[in-house]
Amino acid sequence: MKVFLIIYFLISVQSFGQLITLEEWNKEAETNIRLLPKYGLVTKTPEQKAADNNLIADMTSKGLTRRQASNQFIEVGFQYLYKDIKIAMYRFNQAYLLDSTNVDIYWGYGGVYAALGDLSRSKQQYQIGLSKEQNNTRILTDLATCYLSEFYSLNESQPQLAKNKLDTAVTLFTKSYQFDKTNQNTLFKLSVCYYNKQDCDNAQRYYKECLRLGGAPITEEYKKSIIKACGKK
Repeated sequence: MKVFLIIYFLISVQSFGQLITLEEWNKEAETNIRLLPKYGLVTKTPEQKAADNNLIADMTSKGLTRRQASNQFIEVGFQYLYKDIKIAMYRFNQAYLLDSTNVDIYWGYGGVYAALGDLSRSKQQYQIGLSKEQNNTRILTDLATCYLSEFYSLNESQPQLAKNKLDTAVTLFTKSYQFDKTNQNTLFKLSVCYYNKQDCDNAQRYYKECLRLGGAPITEEYKKSIIKACGKK
């Protein structure tokens, strides 16, 4: 079975007009704490603290709890992740400011580093989140996606290491699936993993489950590939 080399979900984030390189990001982050998770945990100036307090007061004056406001900023952050990655990070940090116990901030931080191509720091943020909430399916699935991406990048040069990455991805996707069997993103990627493991039974199982729920993430390229490799069942 020929390995399916290019899949939309592995390149989608970076294909949305990346406007800054990782090197440029790291350089700017040396002087811009808003580009660092949790503002780099640095001591803020009186002016920065005042701005923070104004934001909190503004959101709570609208009748929102700090968790609700934090969730809103996370949602906006993901909307900007594909348009302006700096603003995305600013919003995730504001979500942290509003409610530092909101585990989904690590989902956001991980997404930023994944978009920048820094899978090591992306995985680190996801793992911090999972250490606080092990059944967070959004984080589990995106962490698994990092390992699946590494599988593709290593498959030609280091096949054994690539296999280990794929096995880890399957483990994480399966754990995420156990907590939420309706996440189409998880189902599609589980199918892709098993496709690459040449396990047509499981590849088709999760492919069909994803289709039954709408099949939103499934690309036409993958439909053709799985039918060609595994047939129609």
